This record gives sequence, C-alpha cells and structure tokens, in this order.
Amino acid sequence: MTNNRPLSPHLQIYKPQLTSVLSISHRITGVILSILSLMIPLSLLIISFGQEYYGLLLVILDHILIKLILAGSLFTLTYHLLNGIRHIFWDMGYGLDIKDSYISGYLVILFSVAVTIIISLMFM
Repeated sequence: MTNNRPLSPHLQIYKPQLTSVLSISHRITGVILSILSLMIPLSLLIISFGQEYYGLLLVILDHILIKLILAGSLFTLTYHLLNGIRHIFWDMGYGLDIKDSYISGYLVILFSVAVTIIISLMFM
C-alpha cells in the first residue's frame, strides 16, 4: 500500500529561531533543576553525619570544577526563573508579537548572564 501524502518536515529543515531555542532551553533547564534539587537533601545528609563529613563537604565545594558547576546551576536557576516570568506574561497576553518576543528573549539571556556573574563574583 503506497501513501502519496507529503511527509512532515524534520527539525533539520527548520532554521532555529530565538523563540524556539529559548523554549527548548526552558524545558531543559527545568529537567536540570529537578536533578540538581537532589543535591540539597544529599548535602544535608552528609552534614548530619558529623563535623568531619561537613569539613569534607567544604573541601569538595571549594574545588574549581564544583564552583563552575554551581555557577552553571545558578545560571540555570536564573534563566529558568526569568523565562518562566516571560511565559507568565505571554499567558496574560502581553509581548506576543515577534518584536516583543525577541526583545524579551534577549533580555532574559542578558539578565541571566548578568545575575550569574554578579552573584558568582560575590560568593566565589
């Protein structure tokens, strides 16, 4: 049985747009934040084992690779929060035209990077 209907275009055909990239990134950062949220009770569990384990945790957290991961986590949190606020405004009907959508997208990226750099410099 042959089917002469046209095939749906694949993702390789479409040029990535800012709105689609930010939408996909929002979902990815949500998954990353869900996974990273497991680190909070894990670190509390380590602290509950005593002072020597707390000292070990501080040594681990002082490593440059861990600091980079924490900065990336901070960016992920900031980006997801700001882009979520952007989505809330879209749900209310504001900023839906292409120009406003691109402006708000660039602002989300700019503020996410700025907040990450400022907070990272303050605490690291």
